[in-house]
Amino acid sequence: MVPAPEVELWFVCEVLPLEASLMRFLRSSYRNPEEAADLRQDIYAQLIAAAHKQIPNPTKPFVFAVAHNVLVDRVRRDRVVAMDAISDMEQLGIASDAPPPDRVVAARDELRRLREAIDRLPSRARETVMMARIEGLSQREIAVRLNLDETTVSRHLKRGLQLLVDILYGSAADGSEIP
Repeated sequence: MVPAPEVELWFVCEVLPLEASLMRFLRSSYRNPEEAADLRQDIYAQLIAAAHKQIPNPTKPFVFAVAHNVLVDRVRRDRVVAMDAISDMEQLGIASDAPPPDRVVAARDELRRLREAIDRLPSRARETVMMARIEGLSQREIAVRLNLDETTVSRHLKRGLQLLVDILYGSAADGSEIP
């Protein structure tokens, strides 16, 4: 733990001289000047908390790394962000977590097809596939839950997965009955 007077001296001598550069960075990344001042305070609080553990050296890269992280956290925390609130998303180094609309439609279609294929499986095969692949249970856990031998569970699971492959990509994909 670094004593408070040492942290204060570091902050005054090393961090405060960077304030003009930091504010330019914040204003160029976040257009609202009032927000930039709030962001600066959040950054300062994190810097001081970190310095109480260990004073960073060199200071400047650490200050701007913390600033970057605070900006990213602010963007992530705000569920709805006006597009003009951030001038340069690439500068923040974050990517949108939301897939493009065409991928959403394709994924929903794939899920629908998978659900239909699972519904076509024989009951034991369907149960074991659902427990193994969706619930994440081991073959031993499935055997206990269904009161079956592990070898039997393995056969049902193997058959169920093979039938899914056949339904989705192979011979049974034409709509014919499953053997």
